[in-house]
Amino acid sequence: MDRPEIILAPGPTPIPPEVLLAQGSPLVYHRGPGFGDLMRDVTGRLRELYRTDAAEIFLLTSSGTGGLESAVQNLLSPGDEVFVPLAGFFSQRWQRLATAYSLTVHASEDPWGTRIDPDAFRERLAVHPNIKAVLLTQSETSTGVIQPVRELAAVAREAGVLVVVDVVSSLGAVPFDFDGWGVDVAVGGSQKALSASPGIAFVAVSERARSAAETATLPKFYFDWNEYRTFAALPHPENPWTPAISVLQGLRAALELYFQDGVDAALHRHETLSRAVKDGITAIGLDLFGEGLENNWTVTAIRAPDGITADQICDTIRSDFGCVLAPGQGPLKGAVFRIGHFGYFSELDIIRGLAALEMTLERLGYPVKLGAAVAAAEQVFQGSR
Repeated sequence: MDRPEIILAPGPTPIPPEVLLAQGSPLVYHRGPGFGDLMRDVTGRLRELYRTDAAEIFLLTSSGTGGLESAVQNLLSPGDEVFVPLAGFFSQRWQRLATAYSLTVHASEDPWGTRIDPDAFRERLAVHPNIKAVLLTQSETSTGVIQPVRELAAVAREAGVLVVVDVVSSLGAVPFDFDGWGVDVAVGGSQKALSASPGIAFVAVSERARSAAETATLPKFYFDWNEYRTFAALPHPENPWTPAISVLQGLRAALELYFQDGVDAALHRHETLSRAVKDGITAIGLDLFGEGLENNWTVTAIRAPDGITADQICDTIRSDFGCVLAPGQGPLKGAVFRIGHFGYFSELDIIRGLAALEMTLERLGYPVKLGAAVAAAEQVFQGSR
């Protein structure tokens, strides 16, 4: 029987029916009061989610990577020095972006799965006194690790440098406080914890970042924040270019759903889903990967057992049960697979995913006790009520 796949990967995440219905509703014309109301609604909710009173919020029609590129283009000039702490695939993306724009990139390399130590970060940053910005990644989905952005941002602010954070796969799933943590730019995406469709990046910009952007000389056009600022200031706010209107309509619906219970309830749900997955995995004898497991509420990275590759597990669970897990990336390919548990997931989504994993492992010859992962997850859910 042809049925929709069960997506338990780190995004795009499943989309609620209300969001799909909103996306299928008649388009709002993007030059007029209807679209202005749409922009106000979305940016207002995002401001609550970022926990900021003063930051500008720009809505870009792009993937999250486009938002990251906009930060580099608008803040920096050729030859400027930036610092990137590397500990996974997506921190490497910052490095590649900065290199592509002829910046001077200083990087520290920790093993994949490391939770960056703020004291070591301070020492490494001190070696380079001319750093203008640090480029951080909060949720390193390649390893499942949530980096300590609050502490890292404090170190960067002590050094007097701009704090730029990739929160594409973390905003709305783990704690984040733009104003309270002293962040200058934070880039999110529609398709992760908010469970909207891919296609919208949102960028929060502090007053300090706005001042820095006034003297930045890297070339920019489509992602020029000045263009977005000018059009947002119109009596009926607009986007400078034709936006993904239907995706924005869906994003507004997704934000309304998210805020029905509020940020704290959403964070508690993500923490509970994370514990259920991790307890279920350990109950069947598999090893978890990465440091700071109790804080890693977005993705769980799991070591494949001896004699079975992670790719075999991902391929078999998809072909036999229509369940999508994520294989390892980079040096973890074949060794690790990943389960996403942020966004539009419930307890039963996790239960059926773990049941499918148990049966998959048994079919691949791993001596699993069927029902052990499911029972462990159920205990977490029952205890969280």
